[in-house]
Amino acid sequence: MRDALKKRSLFVSQIRQFFSERNVIEVQTSQLLDTPTTDVYIDSIVMQVNQDIKQKTQYLHTSPELEMKKLLANGSGDIYQICSVFRDNEQGSQNFNEFTMLEYYRLGFDSLELMNEIVELLRYLDFKGDISLLSYEQAFIKFADIDILEADFDGLKKVAKTHDLCTDFEWIEDLQILLFTHLIEPELAKLDACFIYDYPACQSALAKVDGDVALRFELYIKGIEVANGYDELQNVDEYRQRFKSEIDKRTILGKTTVELDEGFLSNLKNPLPQCSGVAIGIERLLSVK
Repeated sequence: MRDALKKRSLFVSQIRQFFSERNVIEVQTSQLLDTPTTDVYIDSIVMQVNQDIKQKTQYLHTSPELEMKKLLANGSGDIYQICSVFRDNEQGSQNFNEFTMLEYYRLGFDSLELMNEIVELLRYLDFKGDISLLSYEQAFIKFADIDILEADFDGLKKVAKTHDLCTDFEWIEDLQILLFTHLIEPELAKLDACFIYDYPACQSALAKVDGDVALRFELYIKGIEVANGYDELQNVDEYRQRFKSEIDKRTILGKTTVELDEGFLSNLKNPLPQCSGVAIGIERLLSVK
């Protein structure tokens, strides 16, 4: 037990030293929020607080992303945070209701520059394996012989049926994700580490879109996803539109209805500075390092 605790403590200390050497400031933001996440497939844990005074509902944060972006919009510069995050309705061997996240943002970086720095972080943490890069499109062509950016919904349903996979989806992006999980991730498990980048635009989340691709990436180590990064949206109108789209999808799926985070949007009267950011699962990274 003590050896495991020492290993984790050293690991986190090394991460902090890495950012200290690059003048990236550690921050701490609120974990108890007034507004839940709008993410379609992530659910906030609901808390009832002040029950003996005037009860109200709050939510444990699912990531520090929006609170950190408030700091970025108000001139924080490069920042990082290591914190516990909380998610409801999680299941699976790699999914937990509570886990530790490293989230950080680099001003002036595009997604490729951020991937390069994450490679530096991995080497700093003594990761010895090979690290490769594949676009989402390249991965599907290489491992499944599918032109994923050209394939339409009906075409992907036919592919899914040949693999005895479910085709009952409302949106093409969900079917893309299912095929990635079953056809691509097993191949990534054969690699030491691999960045998958330039996702289809329909999977943009809060990343910028360039033509038919979203400027986002995920890092897989031995087939396990450990990081998810974006070239971040900057404009308040774009955030509002993305949030509304997510809320509409939650409604269609019969999930808990959530409201727009007007507190976040009010902090973006001036655009977010150009930056890229990433969320990294600490436990996952430590387990596969």
